[in-house]
Parts: sequence; C-alpha cells; structure tokens
Amino acid sequence: MLAWAVRLLVLAMLLWAAFSQKHVGVWGSLAAAGAIFLAAPVSWAFLTTTYEHRLVRSLALMAVLLCIAVAAEATGFTGPALVICCGCGVAALERLPFGAAVPVTSVALASYSAFTNDVWLTTAATVAGMALAGYVLRLDAEARGHAQRLLAQERAARAAEAESAALAERARIAREIHDVLAHSLSAQLVHLEAARLLIENGADRERILERVVAARGMARDGLSETRQALSALRGELTPLEDFLTELVGAADGAEVTVTGERRPLTAEASQAVRRVAQEALTNVRKHARGAKVRVRLDYREQEVALHVRDSGGQPGELGAAGGGYGLLGMRERAELMGGSLDAGPDEEGFMVTLKVPV
Repeated sequence: MLAWAVRLLVLAMLLWAAFSQKHVGVWGSLAAAGAIFLAAPVSWAFLTTTYEHRLVRSLALMAVLLCIAVAAEATGFTGPALVICCGCGVAALERLPFGAAVPVTSVALASYSAFTNDVWLTTAATVAGMALAGYVLRLDAEARGHAQRLLAQERAARAAEAESAALAERARIAREIHDVLAHSLSAQLVHLEAARLLIENGADRERILERVVAARGMARDGLSETRQALSALRGELTPLEDFLTELVGAADGAEVTVTGERRPLTAEASQAVRRVAQEALTNVRKHARGAKVRVRLDYREQEVALHVRDSGGQPGELGAAGGGYGLLGMRERAELMGGSLDAGPDEEGFMVTLKVPV
C-alpha cells in the first residue's frame, strides 16, 4: 500500500507540473500529460523485467525513461524532468545489478544536476540523498530476498522432514507386520509340518490332532499379536515386564528375571525387545524341545539388555523348518536402533543377547 501510495503521489506531481506550465498552452500540456502516461507503463515494465532478471531489456527501458526526461527538459517541463531523473537514479540503484546500477545512477543524477536551477550545495545534498535512498532500498530488497529464500528453504526442509518421518513410520509398520507374521506363521509351519510327518509315518490320530490343535493355537496367538502390534503403533503398549511374563509363562520350563531400575522405554526399543523375545522362544521350541529357558531383562544406565538362554534339548520334529531368517531379522532390528545382537551356543545350550541403547 505504501508503494502504491508513493507511485500515485509521483504521478499526481508529474501531472500537476505538466498542466501548471502556462507558457506551453493547452496542446503542450496535453502532450506533456501523454508523455507522463507513457512513462508510467515504461516504469512498470522496468520493475517487471528486473524481477525477471532481464538486464538488457531493463537497461533499454531505463534509457527510454531518461530520454523522456531529456525531452521534458527540452520543452520546458523542468519539474517532470527532475522527478523522472531522480526516480531513475533511485530505481536503478535499487533494482539493477551493482555493476550496471552505478553508471545508470550516475547518468540519471548527473542529468538532474544539469537540469536543476538550485545552488550547488543544495544540488549536491539532493544527489547524495537520492543515492543514499537508492542504496538503502537496495539493502532492504536484498534483506527481503534473503528472508524469502530462507523461508523457502525452511519450508522445503520441513517438507523433507515430514516425508522422512512418514517413510520411517512406514518402515516401522512394515517391520512390525513382518515380525508378527514371520513369528506366527513360522510357529504354525512347525506344527503343521510335524503333523504331515506324523501322517506319513502312520502315527495315531491323537498325536496328529495334537499338532493340528497346536497350529490352531499359534494362529490364534498370531491374531492376538497382530492386534498388539496395531496397538503398539498407536502407542498403546502393555508394560514390557508383563508382556515377557505372559510370553514366558506360555512356555514349559521357562522363567523370567528383571534386574536394574525399571523405567519406560521408547516404543521402538520396547517393540525390539518384545520381538526378539518372541523369536528366541520360537527358536527354542523348534530346535531345543523340552529345554529349560531363562529370560533376563537387565535395565542399565545407557542401555537395556535382554538375555534368552536355553539349557539345550532335542531338536523338534521339524528342527530345520523355516527359512532361517529369524536371527537375521532380529539383528537388523537391533542395528537399526544402534544396538547389537549376539546369538550362539554357550556351555549349556544356545543364548541370544540383545542390547538396545536408551
């Protein structure tokens, strides 16, 4: 609004100067008004081309404005000529590249000095003031441009951050679904394949039915775990100690111990511990049937550690079932969080150790 007010004020001053000249007559005043109305769109075009960074066209339009000022001075319209010269000097210093702005501003203000009838001290003060005004406007324009660039960069960074967060959340959902399905389906596969082997070996009906019922139970547990995973994604996690107690309580000959000062964990860390515990107990059922399992959750100062150790036992009827991706998936989950996972035989049986930073 301020810029438009200044433009309208300058236009009104030019028109008043054109019609206030008595020595040129009506037709001369009308011609001067026509020249002023020509200078207005040329000035607007100059501003537009500077926004588009078209230097040659901007210089050409500036030359047209200076020619109008010279013509106005030659025909006795000194007032409009002085206003146009001052406007050209200020606008050139504000809008043009510095290398082109200095000579154009020098020409415009030199023309002003030649056209004015003021004493030299007043003329010098006016020229210095116009140059200073143009330079201040230039600094303001550069500051505003810099602020706009920073704002655009900030918006781009926020958009990238939001996209990254969305991708991370998708990856987390994919890991949860994969881990739940892998755990549940792997356990079902163990029992179903065992049932198939029993059928092939001519086992009695009760043993076959026992495996089928166990597979159905695993399917029911998988559905429950899927619901738990969805609840976890919504931030509705049950306490980790209660989860491990329920999980270990479903296994024969298993016990759980919690050491250290208990404290809440992030959803990602808590889910990592839950999935590793599930996968480790599934492996015990597959590869060490009848083994005694000890689960220890250790809260430390900088990390939380989960230890799952079995005492060793006989491989299940399908000890080699599954694709062998359980340990790999657990290790990838731990490394994604900056933790580690060690799995291997010990003096008794097999041990899995997960460490997650908190």
